[in-house]
Amino acid sequence: MTGCAKRCKQGLVKFAVTLHKLVTGTLIKDKADDDLEMTMVCHRPEGLDQLEAQTNFSKRELQVLYRGFKNECPSGVVNEDTFKQIYSQFFPHGDASTYAHYLFNAFDTGHTGSIKFEDFVTALSILLRGSVTEKLQWTFNLYDINRDGYINKEEMTDIVRAIYDMMGKYTYPALKNDAPKQHVDAFFQKMDKNRDGVVTLDEFILSCQEDENIMRSLQLFENVI
Repeated sequence: MTGCAKRCKQGLVKFAVTLHKLVTGTLIKDKADDDLEMTMVCHRPEGLDQLEAQTNFSKRELQVLYRGFKNECPSGVVNEDTFKQIYSQFFPHGDASTYAHYLFNAFDTGHTGSIKFEDFVTALSILLRGSVTEKLQWTFNLYDINRDGYINKEEMTDIVRAIYDMMGKYTYPALKNDAPKQHVDAFFQKMDKNRDGVVTLDEFILSCQEDENIMRSLQLFENVI
């Protein structure tokens, strides 16, 4: 592993820890340490004010998240291999590579093959602090693997199977091999309102908002982000 790739990996682990503090509300407790570390960052993200306006993060939060992202990787981008390595650390009992691939593509909205800080915080802003509709739109785009504006059974099955593989046998000891298919069949029965074999964005949002069970199931995808 090259020095930059290693620093990227270490930096993203620190980034994940910082993100956890941000979500749990403990970020402010480390303010003194964060301020000290920020003095060591030579390069600040361009357009910080613009990012603050475009996301639900404060400038202070963006600075801390940026430090964890870029201070350890001067290139300022994360490729898919590094992304997969990070995810594998959090799910040691399963295979996270396939889900990490789909998640990487969802973050990489510009289809550049790499994720910039702006890509990260834009997506995280939606997933952590967006409205229900915004979160569902983002989740729909994750499922829509071929980006044709629809979700078919094959796409949803691929995503659900990838999540089961990632969580591992220790999390789901009683799962049968056809569990992902059964899961998807039940979802489609509720979501595909006009029975045309695909789910549109409107059908997806409406079904999720109408069904508490679906909303609870979708929490699984939030939990593994």
